[in-house]
Amino acid sequence: MNRSDSITHYLEQTSKRINRELETIFRDDMNIPPSLKKSMEYSLHAGGKRIRPILVLAAVEALNGNVDDALPVSCAVELVHTYSLIHDDLPALDNDDLRRGKPTNHKIYGEAMAIMAGDALLTHAFYQIASMKQKNLPADRLLRIVEELSWFAGPRGMVGGQVADLEGEQGITSLAQLEYIHRHKTGDLIVFSLRAGGHLANADEEQLEALEQFGFAIGLAFQIQDDILDRIGNEEKIGKRLHSDEKQEKVTFPYFLGLEECIRAVKEYTNKGKQAILQAEIPNPERLLELADYLMNRDY
Repeated sequence: MNRSDSITHYLEQTSKRINRELETIFRDDMNIPPSLKKSMEYSLHAGGKRIRPILVLAAVEALNGNVDDALPVSCAVELVHTYSLIHDDLPALDNDDLRRGKPTNHKIYGEAMAIMAGDALLTHAFYQIASMKQKNLPADRLLRIVEELSWFAGPRGMVGGQVADLEGEQGITSLAQLEYIHRHKTGDLIVFSLRAGGHLANADEEQLEALEQFGFAIGLAFQIQDDILDRIGNEEKIGKRLHSDEKQEKVTFPYFLGLEECIRAVKEYTNKGKQAILQAEIPNPERLLELADYLMNRDY
């Protein structure tokens, strides 16, 4: 099995493992209204690469932690990510009608139910983490994970990035402004995923800092690659219409840098992230390094 086959196999198997766990998180005894449950599960099970929950598990693995114990937190990350996509697609924001190759949530269930589904997914993410007390994990570690999810996904993090993106529609005038948007809108949840895995594996502060630097670097690389694919990707593979950002008059990295410079920037940020991992005392960094290369070379 060569390197690319290895990471492909890892992604497929880990994604299946996460999907199986996601199928169990809304128990019958929760008595969720059927219409709400259908709306939540429609978007949650609509596909996707599961990159963020995979990063949680990869960070745990890199630090010799228990991957099975980390599954509830990996699912929590995917709940937050899915909520953000549902809300992003709403008419008041990006007004998209296609996500992961399927009609967006509000196109199927209506705007009101889509908003409720997003709210419910976000709230349930915190329940997922709190429920890990049953695994006898130290309470201080779980509390820190909850604190950091609030920090990285909340008003100074992902939501703050979404607001900056919304306000940026009035006119982004600098590359720094665009980087700010995506460091928070995209990068913060990636950083949280890695740090959460670090906490679960009892990482020290130096290791957590390395995971954070890695996350910020590959988060920017991830977004730039998204912008490249919006221009020249395969519409069937990426699951949404090409040039959707241009049609919404959004400023993207190719607008400032051009495609060739964007391709160079993806490599530069990826290498910067890998160096942060290599310079830290992380016992098994190989999987994280493979994931960085995979994200750099993905075509969807």
